[in-house]
Amino acid sequence: MLTYEAAKEILEKFGQEHLLKYYDEISDEEKAELLAQIELIDFSVLENLREENCFTAARGKFEPLGAVTIKDIEKNSDKYSESGIDAIKNGKVAAVLLAGGQGTRLGFDKPKGMFNVGVSRELFIFQCLINNLLDVVDKAGAWVPLYIMTSEKNNRDTIDFLEEKNYFGYNKDYVKFFVQDMAPSVDYNGKIYMESRSRISISPNGNGGWFSSLVRAGLLDEIKDNGIEWINVFAVDNVLQRIADPLYVGAVISSGLQSGSKVVSKAGPDERVGVLCLEDGAPSIVEYYEMTEEMRTLIDDKGELAYKYGVILNYLFSVDKLETILNDKLPVHVVEKKIPYMDENGNYIKPEKPNGHKFETLVLDMVHMQDSCLAYEVDRRKEFAPIKNASGVDSVDSARELLKENGIQL
Repeated sequence: MLTYEAAKEILEKFGQEHLLKYYDEISDEEKAELLAQIELIDFSVLENLREENCFTAARGKFEPLGAVTIKDIEKNSDKYSESGIDAIKNGKVAAVLLAGGQGTRLGFDKPKGMFNVGVSRELFIFQCLINNLLDVVDKAGAWVPLYIMTSEKNNRDTIDFLEEKNYFGYNKDYVKFFVQDMAPSVDYNGKIYMESRSRISISPNGNGGWFSSLVRAGLLDEIKDNGIEWINVFAVDNVLQRIADPLYVGAVISSGLQSGSKVVSKAGPDERVGVLCLEDGAPSIVEYYEMTEEMRTLIDDKGELAYKYGVILNYLFSVDKLETILNDKLPVHVVEKKIPYMDENGNYIKPEKPNGHKFETLVLDMVHMQDSCLAYEVDRRKEFAPIKNASGVDSVDSARELLKENGIQL
C-alpha cells in the first residue's frame, strides 16, 4: 500500500501535488481510497502532452491482407492441431482475459462477465468462456494459465464471484488476476482533474494497456520462468470464442509468423468492424469509419471483398515481441473529452463541451508493431457472438440465438 509520503513524492515529480490538497480533511477510508488510486495511475502518460511526444493518428498506405481460410484450416487440421496441442502440453501457451468493463450498456451494474445469459438456467458470460477453455484443457490434457485483467472498479466483485462459483470447474491454481493501469484525465494545462476531495478523475488506459498492466503487476517474471512463449489475449464479451484454440495456436506456430489474429468474413461492405490489413507493409487494423468508399467496396480477383476480414479481438502474441513493444513504448493516444470534475469551490461540474484530455493505448497499435500477423479465419456463427448491447445488433438476444444454434442449453 502506498504511503502518504511516497504519494507526495510521486506527485511532486509530475507537478500534481494538488491531488492531496484535501488529504487532511477526508476520512481514513477516503485517504486509503485516494492513495490506492495514486498507486494505480500511470503518470508517464502525461509526457504525451509535450508537443515532441504527441502521437498523431495519421495513417499510412493501406493494402488488403489475405487469410488462412476456413477451408485451408480444415485441410491442415491434423498438422495444426498436433502443433498446438504440443505447445499447450509443454506449457508454452497462456490466455489473458480482458474483463475490466461493467455491464452498464446491458442495464447491469456489475462486471460484464457476471451477466447471466441463461433463460431456464443460470449461464454467465464468465462461465461460457471458461467452458470454452475447459474444452481445450480436455483436448490437450493440460491446464492453460489464465490471467484475468480487471479494473479498479470491478476487481473485488470479479474475484469474489469466481471464488463463489468455484471458477466454474477451472483449476484456481492456474488463474491469476491483475488490475488494469489507470490513466488520469487532465485539463488543457495538464493538471489532473479531481472528481471529489478524495477521488481523482481516472479511467482505464485503453485495450492496449493490458500487457504493461500485467508487467506492472509483477506477472511477467512468472510467465517467463514458466516457459510461456505465447499469449492469447481476448475480450470478455464474445461468448462463443475459442480460447487457446489448438488449431489457431498450431497455425500461427507453423506459419513462422510473429503473431495471429482471429478474423471473420465481413457480412457485407458496410459492416462496422475493424479490418485486418497491411499499413505501410506491416500488419494493421483499419477501423470501419476510417475506410474510404473505395476500400469498403473494392473487389479482389476472386470476386470477393478485398478488405474482407474483420477482427474479433482474439490475438496470439509472442512474449518476446511483447517485451520489445513495451520497451519501444506503445503509442499513447491523447483524446479530447468532456470530463466531469470538481471545481475550486467543491462543486461537481458536468461540462457540455470538451474541457481536457484522456489517454489511451490501443491493441491495434500492438498489432501494427508486429513484423507479421497470420489472419486466421473462423466461422462467425460458431465463434462470434459479441454482447455489446441490451437489444438489436450484437446484443444479448443475438448471442442467445447463436448459443442455441451451437447446442448450448440456455
